[in-house]
Amino acid sequence: MTVTRLIARPMLASMFVVGAVNALRNTEAMAAKAAPVTDKVVPAARRAAPQVPIPTDPVTQVRINAAAQILGAAALASGKAPRAGALVLAATLVPTTAAGHRFWEESDPDAKANQKIHFFKNVSMFGGLLLAGVDTDGKPGMAWRARRAAKDVRREARHVGRSARREAKLAKAQLT
Repeated sequence: MTVTRLIARPMLASMFVVGAVNALRNTEAMAAKAAPVTDKVVPAARRAAPQVPIPTDPVTQVRINAAAQILGAAALASGKAPRAGALVLAATLVPTTAAGHRFWEESDPDAKANQKIHFFKNVSMFGGLLLAGVDTDGKPGMAWRARRAAKDVRREARHVGRSARREAKLAKAQLT
């Protein structure tokens, strides 16, 4: 087992579990903070994907985001689907950061500094999640496997073609 699997992934996932539990315990307060962002994002998302049912209620959106964070964190920490979990967490981090850490709207210098630290902490975590999302843990990734499979198929097709031509020549020779 690698250090990444044993320590780093659960450490990275832990913040999302804590944040999701906090969001579920304080849904109304989180929804009030999320509303300015969701009011702008939901109409754009509905235009981009009209067939996808997107809830407009910020409370429901906070709950969905929290559930996604718990599932993503579990997938990442357990190692069952670490890349998918990391990418789900990265996706949830964007609206969470946009709603929760709008430092540019703060007038109090201390609050602004605090929100700025949290904003850039989340930006850093986003980068870490993207890295975790592409980390193959020493195993070949899907792109490599697909290229390898295509190469194997081409090689096998050439072999079958040569065998078929050889058999055709032998059959022709026996007929003459």
